[in-house]
Amino acid sequence: MKRRMLLITAAIVGVAFLFAAGIYAGTTVPDVVKMQNKAYEKHDKGIVEFSHKKHAEDYAKANPELYKNGCGACHHDAEGKPLTGLKMGEDVQNCIECHKKPGQKPKGKDAPKLSDKEAREYHAEALHDNCRDCHKDFNKKNNTRAAPTTCSKCHPKEKK
Repeated sequence: MKRRMLLITAAIVGVAFLFAAGIYAGTTVPDVVKMQNKAYEKHDKGIVEFSHKKHAEDYAKANPELYKNGCGACHHDAEGKPLTGLKMGEDVQNCIECHKKPGQKPKGKDAPKLSDKEAREYHAEALHDNCRDCHKDFNKKNNTRAAPTTCSKCHPKEKK
C-alpha cells in the first residue's frame, strides 16, 4: 500500500513538473529580438536586432533611475503609462497592435501637421521615439555617446 501511494505521489509530482516546465518554456524571452514586422512589405533599412537581455538585465542594473519602472521603461498601456507590474516573460502586445500605421509619419513641406499623439500612431515613429529618447537620456546622464541615436547605428546595412 505504501509503495502504491509513493508511485501515485511520484506520478503526480512528475506531471506537475512537466506542466510547470511547459508553462515556463512558453514564457521565456529570447536574448535578441529581431524587430521585424509583417506590417511592412519592404524595409528600406536593415532590421534592428534588439538585445532584450542586455536592456532588461545589464543596462537596467547599471542605470536604475532610467529603469525605475522596470519593464515599463519600454512597455506601456494605451495612455502611454508604464506597465510597471510586468514580469519577465509575461505576454505583452506587439507595438503594431496600437501603433497601427506602418512606417514613419509623412515628412516634407506638403506633409500634414500632426500632434505628438497622431505621429505616434505610426509604428516606426513610436518605436524610434521610445528608443531614441531613452538613449538620449542615457547619454546625457552618463556623459557619453555610447547609446546609439542615429539610423545607421541601430539599423544594420542590408546584405545584397
